[in-house]
Amino acid sequence: MPAPIVLSGRYELGGLIGRGGMADVYEGLDLRLARTVAVKMLRPDMARDGQFRTRFEREARAVAGLNHPSIVAVYDTGEHNAEPLSPHSVAVPYIVMEYVDGQTLRDLARERKLSVDECVDYTLSVLAALEYSHRQGIVHRDIKPANVMVCDGPGAVKVMDFGIARATADTSATMTQTQAVVGTAQYLSPEQAQGETVDARSDLYSTGCLLYELLTGRPPFVGESAVSVALQHVQSAAAPAAEFNPDVTPALQSVLDRALEKDPENRFASAAAFQRALRAARAGVSVPARAAAMGAAAAAAAAAAAAAVGSVEGADDDGIPTVAVGLVGAGAAGAAGESAQGTKSTEGSAGGVGDGPPSSSHLGDTGEIPVVPPPAAGLIQFDDARDEERARRGRGRRRTWIVALIIAALLIAGGGGIVLYNYMNQPSAVQMITVPSVTNMSETEAALKLQGLGLQPDIKHPKDPSVPKGKAIRTVPDAGTQLAKGASITLDISDGPANAVIPDSIIGATEAGARSTLQGLGLTVKPRAVQANDPKAPIGTVISTNPGVGQTVGIGTEVELTISSGKVDVPDVRGESVDAARKALSDKGLSATVQEQENSIVAPGTVTDQSPLGGTIDQGGTVTLIVAKAPAPAPSPTPSATPSPTPSASKKGNGP
Repeated sequence: MPAPIVLSGRYELGGLIGRGGMADVYEGLDLRLARTVAVKMLRPDMARDGQFRTRFEREARAVAGLNHPSIVAVYDTGEHNAEPLSPHSVAVPYIVMEYVDGQTLRDLARERKLSVDECVDYTLSVLAALEYSHRQGIVHRDIKPANVMVCDGPGAVKVMDFGIARATADTSATMTQTQAVVGTAQYLSPEQAQGETVDARSDLYSTGCLLYELLTGRPPFVGESAVSVALQHVQSAAAPAAEFNPDVTPALQSVLDRALEKDPENRFASAAAFQRALRAARAGVSVPARAAAMGAAAAAAAAAAAAAVGSVEGADDDGIPTVAVGLVGAGAAGAAGESAQGTKSTEGSAGGVGDGPPSSSHLGDTGEIPVVPPPAAGLIQFDDARDEERARRGRGRRRTWIVALIIAALLIAGGGGIVLYNYMNQPSAVQMITVPSVTNMSETEAALKLQGLGLQPDIKHPKDPSVPKGKAIRTVPDAGTQLAKGASITLDISDGPANAVIPDSIIGATEAGARSTLQGLGLTVKPRAVQANDPKAPIGTVISTNPGVGQTVGIGTEVELTISSGKVDVPDVRGESVDAARKALSDKGLSATVQEQENSIVAPGTVTDQSPLGGTIDQGGTVTLIVAKAPAPAPSPTPSATPSPTPSASKKGNGP
């Protein structure tokens, strides 16, 4: 077994427990403190990108200063270089965090249907974490069910992943970076979708989306692309949650409506105001309309709803009523069984409700605690001294508004009607918009630019050979045309070319490089390449393609590659002259060695044999040639001496 990886000599990495778009999370062991931790490591390919490193380091800085039971704690940070001596290695930053044994809200909601009370409880805990982080000057900017963990024990809900968080003091902290919207489309606030400056109210909008999804099982806006979803956040109203979950009450729907307001000024002013509204909705008390738009009928309806449940004690600075709220679950029985001692409830840090000591406001003139009848079963008071003061201010504001409404009514009755009549009978002026040029913009950038001018883009995806895929080609009507505000306009986004030309640059390329090039053109490549012998192409490089290079083919066409085997076919040069044989071998990239043998049958200099004979050899190999040479001439015979006649010893009958 390989030795485990130990970071900074202290944190031993275990198994992979999570994977995100830019980082992996491992279970780890703190060897010094003997506790289980979670180690979040930036992926090595992302570690080479300065922008991703900055986002990762920002998360560590943002969470390190936050100490709250509903926020995942950060213990330590560092960098790990697996191969410090390699010039190509990179130091990978990591964050050591609190280990949370549980599941995300997204997984929990998919596993089973949550009750309305569970949805509200989880949202209250998320808001408690946001209230704390906002007080510390940190805006999360990516609240969604996948970034909320649910576990057992204290701090049952944990908000995590502050990877794109920003300090509220950073006035330039918009949601766009390098022309790309950062965040998750289903939970973007309208100002995030348009790349504008964000603040704590953007987190409250995202929390409203989270609550909507927990209640209904779906985000408030869905679409075929991130762009269409972002446009809906900017210009569309979400369907009432009761259409998907009949248990959603009108009071709870009023909270969703306020949280999902397009204008940040019309949303809850703070996470605490959002929490109070949720607790009031449990008692059936709706969030009233904004004071500037609230009429007498709406005020009467809100008062009637409050009276049906309990007394309305007033409203806070955001117009949220403080009321007697129904206690949910086991706490209801406890409230019903309280002795008559005038106890008063207080809000917990995580959004819960608990009992506290009696306050001085409950003491009589004698200083004794008066006997107060116990509250109705299932009801307790959750307002505190601060809420009582806000209630008094709220009643004063309502009296001011009533007087203002009466004066306004008298003005309209006395003379304002004439002005209104003249205004209503004037011909309405149509505001005209000049269509801007969006050529080569990304789909998101082009669509949001048109929408920001008041036009309604209808996005189409035609093929185009000259504009990269995903970039804007044109608008119909063209740029410079005058259109009425609110008119529909066609936005053509390139889906890439319809055809591709097989480039000749892949000849001689490696198989992997050729595959990448062809696939980048929208073509497919046969899984198995053809092997062929070639005297010059290095082993593993492309010799040819089918269809051939230079041909124009349709997108998606399958291309077959022929790859060099690194071998050479050995030509048969027997019967050739030695010079011709050498040239034939040289043309194949081969060399020759010559061995001469006497041969009286063939002409000298003729190749009579070779080795190897046929088959293949490695490129640049050597072939041995057997070449005939004339045999040596036969030796001439040596001439013998002619014997002289021998005279006879005597001649008879003759004398000298």
